Amino acid sequence: MAAVAVHQFAECITCHAWSPDQTMIAFCPNNSELHIYKLFTDKWEKVHVLYKHDQIISGIDWSIRSNKIVTVSHDRNSYVWSQEASEWVPTLVILRLNRAALCVQWSPKENKFAVGSGAKSVCICYYEQENNWWVSKLIRKKHNSSVTCVAWHPNNILLATTSTDGKCRVFSTYIKGVDIRESGASSSNDIKFGEQIAQLDLSVTWTFGVRWSPNGSTLAYAGHNSMIYFIDDVESSPSAQNVALRDLPLRDILFLSERVVIGVGFDCNPMVFTADETGLWSFVKYLDERKVAPSTSKGSQFSEALGKLYGQSRQGTSNDTVELSKPRGGAHENCINCIVPLRKAGDATVNRFSTSGMDGKIVVWQLDKEVK
Repeated sequence: MAAVAVHQFAECITCHAWSPDQTMIAFCPNNSELHIYKLFTDKWEKVHVLYKHDQIISGIDWSIRSNKIVTVSHDRNSYVWSQEASEWVPTLVILRLNRAALCVQWSPKENKFAVGSGAKSVCICYYEQENNWWVSKLIRKKHNSSVTCVAWHPNNILLATTSTDGKCRVFSTYIKGVDIRESGASSSNDIKFGEQIAQLDLSVTWTFGVRWSPNGSTLAYAGHNSMIYFIDDVESSPSAQNVALRDLPLRDILFLSERVVIGVGFDCNPMVFTADETGLWSFVKYLDERKVAPSTSKGSQFSEALGKLYGQSRQGTSNDTVELSKPRGGAHENCINCIVPLRKAGDATVNRFSTSGMDGKIVVWQLDKEVK
């Protein structure tokens, strides 16, 4: 697999999201602004700059069915943006937070969205038709630290979270009058709002990037200890696997199918993980093909020291071990902090996705057939 397209939009990008038809892209250039670009023939042009937040925008999600954008920020506020004619009109969502909002995601049915925060709580926001506004209900007293990521189960009820307290948790978000009890549905419909379904203590470090598989049978998340965890049957009898990475930690992950996961993070190069027929997960390869920079005897002492530091083996060998050549020149040149699927409503699997990072690039990737 190689990058299909590489776009340099800014010096640094905090997060990004695509329009339903994938002709527009919204991102935060590491400030309080939301920039929207539109593709004209073969050129991206800036069409909107949305100003409402007072601090850095930390999360963006663009709904597929309703074409609404939700943003959250370190200013503790959230806005839902609706397009009216050629303008985007914001609606303030009162989150009732005393710390920064850190992440956001629309639910599968798009009648709710979840906000993770630095206030050790999660906001579940929904629209009240009677009062014509967005309201929020809080899941409190469950997390011991900041909530770094949220992920909706396909059933629109269960919500998974990761936190800097090292735990991954699953909650019920059933709201009477918003969610409909379906006949023959799982027991999650019978659990009251905010009740904890599971707590996973697999990591002793910060956790990031939680995601559900397309049918909701597998949950995966990353630890800051360079580990990725896979859990099956979270609701009934959880069984966990972990894959140790030899390099730097991941910041976000994405299920492309039930057996293929992409992880991105501090290595600046997306990683492919697959499950075999027995359900055993393993690392397969890096996506980005990078050129190898040959070593030279004329390098400066500073670059030589960096090479020695970067080349230290994690297998317990001597600290004097140095890699004489290191892959360089990939699509991303700094930490990748966001991965977004490029799919349309009704798609069961993902063939294309995009990544953004601290280098200000948004890169579009196409999945190889042999990896599916």
